[in-house]
Amino acid sequence: MKQRKCFGRTPEAIKAVRPIKDGVIADFTATKLMLKNIVTKVCQRYNAGRPRVVVGVPSGITEVEERAVEESILAAGAREVYLIEEPMAAAIGANLDVAEPTGNIVVDIGGGTTEVAVLSLGGVVVSNSLRIAGDELDEDIINYIKKEMGLAIGETTAEEIKLEIGCATPLMTEKSMEVRGRDLGNGLPRNVVVTSTQIQEAMKDSINEIVEIVKTTLEKTPPELASDIVEKGIVLAGGGALIKNIDKLLSQKTGMPVYISENPLECVVKGTGKTLEDLERLKSVLINARKRK
Repeated sequence: MKQRKCFGRTPEAIKAVRPIKDGVIADFTATKLMLKNIVTKVCQRYNAGRPRVVVGVPSGITEVEERAVEESILAAGAREVYLIEEPMAAAIGANLDVAEPTGNIVVDIGGGTTEVAVLSLGGVVVSNSLRIAGDELDEDIINYIKKEMGLAIGETTAEEIKLEIGCATPLMTEKSMEVRGRDLGNGLPRNVVVTSTQIQEAMKDSINEIVEIVKTTLEKTPPELASDIVEKGIVLAGGGALIKNIDKLLSQKTGMPVYISENPLECVVKGTGKTLEDLERLKSVLINARKRK
């Protein structure tokens, strides 16, 4: 989060970049340098050699994007690279028993992508990936405040607004928040007050697309697994699960119970970590279990 606050605040000599955008690598060089720094720190801390690495990737990743991820990790100093689809990692992190012959559905609303997948017997039965998630919601808020209030705000401010008063359906008690930005008319700093109702309106279209991708996935689910899902409900993971009332909206639109995982922000990373700890047993959930050397 500290690094995110640098956006829009750096001097001319420093450029803040986002090496990964929409769930895939946007800047290969910056990604390689970032990963190399992380791998070096881990190796120094644990006095380890070249590590094995498991990486969570979107379920809709292409072969070219997959290869770019692998090459970046290997260039950073890894010995072996394994890829796991993010909804599968989220399910493992949420302590779902993905190896059983029963259906589970996970909706992972991350920063760059929303991943929806039906899982059974250690594999993905049906999945959909949508490049609308937290970043797109931030952009919606920026555009709404620019259009409706004539105020320019940055990504960091939009993120704070989303976390503080963002909601998918109206709140019982409306919340408001004072926002500072640059007036588009005279270029001077100005404060405005925004409400949760306004932010709901700003994010409405993107959230509706997320709901539609969940419904589309359910429509493609085999009947036997669908009956399991009706009983177990939908599990929400990722930072987007923290948007107020998004679970209620999904439940209204699908007619099914919706549960937010215990720690949605860390579900994917925890699931990836569990996979790495028990790699041999969980190789079946990896996209490719062959070693990359």
